[in-house]
Amino acid sequence: VILDGMLPGLDGIDVLKSVRPDFRNTIIMVTARDEELNEVLGLEMGADDYLTKPIRANVLSTKIRKYLERQKTLSSMQEKAQEQGNSSGMIRYDGFTIDNQARSVELNGHSIDISSNEFDLLWMLVERAGDTVTREELYQSLRGFDYDGFDRTVDLIVSKLRKKLEDNPNKPFRIKTVWGKGYLFVKTAW
Repeated sequence: VILDGMLPGLDGIDVLKSVRPDFRNTIIMVTARDEELNEVLGLEMGADDYLTKPIRANVLSTKIRKYLERQKTLSSMQEKAQEQGNSSGMIRYDGFTIDNQARSVELNGHSIDISSNEFDLLWMLVERAGDTVTREELYQSLRGFDYDGFDRTVDLIVSKLRKKLEDNPNKPFRIKTVWGKGYLFVKTAW
């Protein structure tokens, strides 16, 4: 979905807040608002990407293509997991459940609202629980191109996930940062 930030009668952020809990596919916000605060707010409310006008058509086209390729890759990974015996597409640890087919997350019996990017990143970490997943791997999977060393998108998503999964932001114990390497989903922290 390409969502304009300034719609007649209703703000794009309000639309985003109302549809994100039930809509798991990619949402790209497009707006004339170019302040950093607006971009952060859009991403915090669940947008997967945020572009300011005027939009360069080739950039938008490339981003759409990359998000569609990512979705196709994720579907392929789901099919492979099913072929390898993980037919349920569900992983559980004590009070934590993530369901790849329903694209849902539960913590201690409560449903957690997360964006498409948050779900994809969390699924990658959970699938490789106990192993460090590099920032480069996460970035490549989420964004569809190589990590440039400056973009903090992955860090922002991990920060939001920690908050939603009741992890300690000052001393995380569920999704740990492995300095200079990446992130680690801790199996025993649930």
